[in-house]
Amino acid sequence: MAEWELRPLSLGEILDRTFSLYRRHFFLFVGIIAIPQLLILALNLAQVLFVQRPNNPLSQTAPHVQRAPSSGLMAFGVVGLLIGLVVYMVAYLFAQGGTIYAVSDLYLGRPTTVGASLRRMWGQLLNLLGVIILNGFVIAIGLILLIIPGIYLACRLLICVPAALLEDLGARESLERSFALTKDYAGRAFVISFLYAMILYAAIFLFALPFGILLFLFAKDPGMLRVSLALFQMGNFLANILVTPFLLIATSVFYYDLRVRKEAFDLQLMMDPSGNVPAGGAHVPSMLS
Repeated sequence: MAEWELRPLSLGEILDRTFSLYRRHFFLFVGIIAIPQLLILALNLAQVLFVQRPNNPLSQTAPHVQRAPSSGLMAFGVVGLLIGLVVYMVAYLFAQGGTIYAVSDLYLGRPTTVGASLRRMWGQLLNLLGVIILNGFVIAIGLILLIIPGIYLACRLLICVPAALLEDLGARESLERSFALTKDYAGRAFVISFLYAMILYAAIFLFALPFGILLFLFAKDPGMLRVSLALFQMGNFLANILVTPFLLIATSVFYYDLRVRKEAFDLQLMMDPSGNVPAGGAHVPSMLS
């Protein structure tokens, strides 16, 4: 049985359910975000602690002479950049998808765990990558057109990830689905995104900014500079794992609210408690739609 009643919600109720879900299942959501993000943290710390800037003996005797970097060093840098990009994308996709699946299970009254939520992402990585890339491309085009269109498109496409994962849609279909569901409700999407940005900046200010100040204070001390940079990365890690669940939970609750409003998803779920309800209200008699 669902933990929350499925019915049309006000914006305040969407936010209230978001915080309630997060509070009741805090370690579940933080765990889903933290496990993939640990890969990124480890990569960043390795770069800070072990990758040293090569010393150039000519810099002290002949400052005007610059030695070109060797091809081996350049190749190592390119490979490292590619590895870092792959690690970041995989961690990002697992965190996004795992959280969406967890919210869906809990919201519809099904038990779940950190491991179960993350395992469900294995077969969805490439599809979700396509969704993220296409979504970013569309928003970037909008931002080029004097910023405002990009913000509007970002609001209309806010629920494309839940649509892709929970309805098994491709990249283009998930964006079209999000654009259709959020019609007349872009304002709610904007408020959710704005609150997320404010909470994220507050968390960064609390956990990361103090160590960012240390970077300036110890700019001439290589040892302390490295320690400060490592602490800054850890503070940024804490801010992200604590705040990211808010956006993903709110996005999922918003997605279900729109389906209840526009497709009578609550009635569909009553007829099919398994939760395998198609998009568009295919199982709902026309008199109820």
